[in-house]
Amino acid sequence: MGLFDRLRGGDTPRVAFIGIDGLSYRLVADNPETFPTLSAIADDGGGGGIDSILPAESNACWPSLTTGKNPGETGVYGFQDREVGSYDTYVPMGRDVQAPRVWDRATDAGLDATVLNVPVTFPPQRTVQRMVSGYLSPDLDAAAHPEGLREYLTRSDYRLSVNAKLGHKADKTALIEHARETLDARAAAFERYVERDDWDLFVGVFTAPDRVNHFLWGDYEDGGTYREELLAFHAALDEHIGSIRDTLPSDVTLVVGSTHGFTRLSYDIYCNEWLEREGWLSYEDGDHDALADIDDARAYSLVPGRFYLNVEGREPNGVVPEDEYEETRAELRAALESWTGPDGNPVADRVVDRETVFRGDHAAIAPDLVVVPNDGFDLKSGFRPHDGVFDADGPRTGMHAFDDAALFVDHPDAAVGDANLLDVTPTLLKLLDADYGPADFDGASLV
Repeated sequence: MGLFDRLRGGDTPRVAFIGIDGLSYRLVADNPETFPTLSAIADDGGGGGIDSILPAESNACWPSLTTGKNPGETGVYGFQDREVGSYDTYVPMGRDVQAPRVWDRATDAGLDATVLNVPVTFPPQRTVQRMVSGYLSPDLDAAAHPEGLREYLTRSDYRLSVNAKLGHKADKTALIEHARETLDARAAAFERYVERDDWDLFVGVFTAPDRVNHFLWGDYEDGGTYREELLAFHAALDEHIGSIRDTLPSDVTLVVGSTHGFTRLSYDIYCNEWLEREGWLSYEDGDHDALADIDDARAYSLVPGRFYLNVEGREPNGVVPEDEYEETRAELRAALESWTGPDGNPVADRVVDRETVFRGDHAAIAPDLVVVPNDGFDLKSGFRPHDGVFDADGPRTGMHAFDDAALFVDHPDAAVGDANLLDVTPTLLKLLDADYGPADFDGASLV
């Protein structure tokens, strides 16, 4: 027990949340010897697989996980979003998240928060006592606040992210080494600040697993060259979580959760190339590489698997009349549902209407349809010309899985069943004894 525990008397509940970008629950369940810490948390409290959100892309997932709100409330739908009333696109950053984060609610309740490396948080908030914003922060100097935190992280060779370009090499050794060094440096920083007892809510995110899984998941599934290296990397991750768990005082509840799972990737799919070949999309000329280059198009796509109709009055040059919206959407939905890959399997597991999953004040830029792909089909947008719709030769062998995220709550009253990403924030606030209204979240506490 630390100094601040003794001063407080240990009667104030506190919570430490360790987030993981891309941890597969199936991987944990199938390899309990690799994950003794997470297995122990599941036995002592609650643990299991949970659903992600739609779309299951990290840039949309982290705002939803940390707000308890769907993208219609957060205003963030993916790595690339469209400006309202424009064909201009932008990469969402922290200030684009339109709902309060869990640490904002904790701060408003008079609690202190330390937040390290959560994606989609740049620039760091000065209202949080310690914060390192995650990707897509430009560099550590700009990402860390206050100065003392920035100086320590600079001295300790802390890295904001893994260099994904290393995964494009046939020899993955450099990727594995870089990812492990990044993981270890981040874990050391987490342990340092976990031991500092001047926080009520600690949030720290490991993003290296996502990078490793994108490039090595095929080896894991197929018994390839780097299968044991992937398991060894995750064993190190579990060991770091175990060290953090051992460090925590008795008044702190540990929660560990991931944004999405992983599955085997067989084909990268260029959705806009498919739309063009099917007569839904055309461009001003052959030199096109962005949404702004479309011309006389009925539909277009943004990653991952988001399909938009080009509607009159909504898009600047929309061609689909509003009174033909439902008819046209039904036609596109039918085309997507009948779409098959080179192996003869359906591309779509299901096609979801916007109003089914997106609700809120910021639903104006929601896609009209979202495709949840079957395993193996990774949906890209691809505004540049491509030789084909399907590409089986890319360097990545792992893709995100919607129904394979993971959540572990080190509390005897936790029940992790039939849960999803939107339940995380209300669970953290419940554990903190922080008040919130019954309609504040799209999820509910699991404790």
